[in-house]
Amino acid sequence: MPPYRKDSASPTESGASVKPALPRGRATWLRRVPTGLRATRADVNPSRVIIVGASHGGVQLAASLRLDGFDGRIALIEREAGLPYQRPPLSKAFMKGAEAASFPLRPFSFYAANAIELLSGLSVTSIERGPKLVRTSDGADHAYDHLVIACGGRNVVPPLPGLACRGIYTLRTRNDAIALRDALTQVRRVAVIGGGFIGLEFAAVARGLGIDVTVIEAAARLMARIVSPAISGIFLDRHRNSGVTVLLGTPAAGVIDDGAGRASGVRLADGRIVEADAVLVAAGVRPETDIAEAAGLALDDGIAVDGSLTTSDPSISAIGDCASFPVAGTGSRIRLESVQAASDQARAVSQRLTGRPAEYAAIPWFWSDQGPFKLQIAGLAAGTDASVTTTPMPGQTAVFCFADGTLKAVETVNAPGEHLGARKLLGAGKPVSLAQLERESFSIRATLATLADRPVR
Repeated sequence: MPPYRKDSASPTESGASVKPALPRGRATWLRRVPTGLRATRADVNPSRVIIVGASHGGVQLAASLRLDGFDGRIALIEREAGLPYQRPPLSKAFMKGAEAASFPLRPFSFYAANAIELLSGLSVTSIERGPKLVRTSDGADHAYDHLVIACGGRNVVPPLPGLACRGIYTLRTRNDAIALRDALTQVRRVAVIGGGFIGLEFAAVARGLGIDVTVIEAAARLMARIVSPAISGIFLDRHRNSGVTVLLGTPAAGVIDDGAGRASGVRLADGRIVEADAVLVAAGVRPETDIAEAAGLALDDGIAVDGSLTTSDPSISAIGDCASFPVAGTGSRIRLESVQAASDQARAVSQRLTGRPAEYAAIPWFWSDQGPFKLQIAGLAAGTDASVTTTPMPGQTAVFCFADGTLKAVETVNAPGEHLGARKLLGAGKPVSLAQLERESFSIRATLATLADRPVR
């Protein structure tokens, strides 16, 4: 029997919350964890788990708990109404015309079949740690044995004059995407404030629709916080070659009001003016920590968690964009804005809550589709001090990033096979040196074979 019920085709329903009872005969669809594997920590084997946030991490946690044999109450509390949905397509496929209903994380039937309460359209107003209660915006109290905060982040709003004008857009939610897509049918020129993943993905789509696009980035290079200088340069050339105007090292100073309350452009710090009929503000994301701070949880560029993703309260965990966790062996902390990281962390928390605790140590990986170019990253390029760029196949690029001669990340463009190999290489549990890769002519396959002490086939 499957460990949890499979998704079944059903109409996409929205609005109403799902509050199912555990179905009869649940032992036939839950895989129980053997008693001998259960740990003795106070946060193990709760009977009521409340999850705040029903995006990728929250929904994955609910599914993983059922997969791992948890048969208690699971409630997902989500601020947005309707079915939880995938966010990455909002800046790409949705802008090209795909319907939002095409991107649910799970169909409506999944939550009912697996006894997962989906409390959508509600926000959490407070966490009462003493009695272990979560209060929601409808005035209800929800008791928990373990609480998981997976509420993600919110867009950074830079302190620029003119942001109250009409024609200013952000891109984080489905409603944001609907408003922005509608605007694309009425404008000829768009300015994008921010040269990160979201801004560049949108810029590529808008340019493909024949709209004049200018990207305004305050930093000296694109995607500077997450990618190597080599990848920044490659994507700068590719966006410019497609007709996107990219301005680097010049911050925006304000939005220009046309006199009727509508944006007509962006004024730069050096006095130049970028004319635009619409402005997308894509200046980054900050962690959503308000409810955690009000509850007295420790913060450190997000909700601070330990290696098991537990907060300063052992009855509360945090995952995804809102959580910062320690990087093993470095003494530093990091916060990852990554769908895959949120999903991996959800699986790790589920294993801990069902008696199989382990330190979270997944290799982070990311992706970004910018026009015809798919960027995939395994590892973390931030903090590296050297890189080598290769061409595995015509039309493909791979950038190997090193710190003190040790491989830390591999960035690829239109090379999915190399990306999968890089994840295996970085996850092999053995450091890989620049010299080793040089000996193998930067062949990931050959290097993996050498690490395994086997011949290349």
